[in-house]
Amino acid sequence: MASHSTSSRVPFKDGTVPFNIPSIDKPCFTYYKIFGDVSSSIPVVCIHGGPGWGHESLLPFAELWDRYGTPVVLYDMIGCGQSTHLPETVGDKSFWQVSLFVDELDNLLTHLKLRETGFHLFGRSYGGYVAPTLAATRPQGLQRLIIGSGSASKELSLASLHQVRDSLPQEHRDAILEAERTDNIDSDSYKKAFDYFVSTYLCRTEKALPSEMQAGLKNVNEDKTVVRTLTGRSPFFPNGSMIGWTTIPLLPKITAPTLIYNGEFDTSGRDIAQEPFFNLIPRVRWVKLAGAGHNSHLEGEELREKTFKLVGEFLNPPRFD
Repeated sequence: MASHSTSSRVPFKDGTVPFNIPSIDKPCFTYYKIFGDVSSSIPVVCIHGGPGWGHESLLPFAELWDRYGTPVVLYDMIGCGQSTHLPETVGDKSFWQVSLFVDELDNLLTHLKLRETGFHLFGRSYGGYVAPTLAATRPQGLQRLIIGSGSASKELSLASLHQVRDSLPQEHRDAILEAERTDNIDSDSYKKAFDYFVSTYLCRTEKALPSEMQAGLKNVNEDKTVVRTLTGRSPFFPNGSMIGWTTIPLLPKITAPTLIYNGEFDTSGRDIAQEPFFNLIPRVRWVKLAGAGHNSHLEGEELREKTFKLVGEFLNPPRFD
């Protein structure tokens, strides 16, 4: 296990965890990074979005170690980044299910021996499906849960995206509807509409997309196995294995104190997708970030700071001894 440093100069250690998948006839593993000392305080395990974006999209949260003394564990979900890729399974909807990623997270927690010391879970975007699903099993050691721009079900995620689509300029809305009608996402008009969607809702920035966002897009473009099978060719008209998925029946079983947050201009995590979390999780707080899109931690210094403060203070509440 080698030591390195990030651009923010937060030291980390990385490694791999064997992940046995009975239906796969080859060794598989999960790549992870740990920022800080997990023996010194309770770490937060961060679950990235996409699906298939990789841990790079959450690298800014490594600063939680410097600012709050909270160790941070990042990892690449199976099928992306530096974890095992499984291109031979593309299109296998019975294989690519949320349960696979829950099993992987469970395996990671066991390997890193975090159940004994305690841990927090932070699921971002697609990770917001995985984190509450595991949390509902009341795993040993879970202290706090954060769901950032997640969605309580795929149906509500799609309803959120349709709200976004309907708020787009007419030319972009028409381009998306035409792409759905023809099943053609290669037209210039659809690509322009999607670019507008990315810069206005997915990651609101007037500058070039931040490096963390570019790394996520690179991961997805280099291997589309996961996203194509789970979602389909376009998030606006999905036909993948996520259709019908919901966490809603599980939410009352979550006993850990929970923070949910989303952005004013969120994509798949609009208010309609947060309401079941807020209504059904017994101990929950909901924060909506004004001016933010789907990736508030990458959308300029002010929103970045608000997001870090929100997450850091929830994981490290003031003590009154």
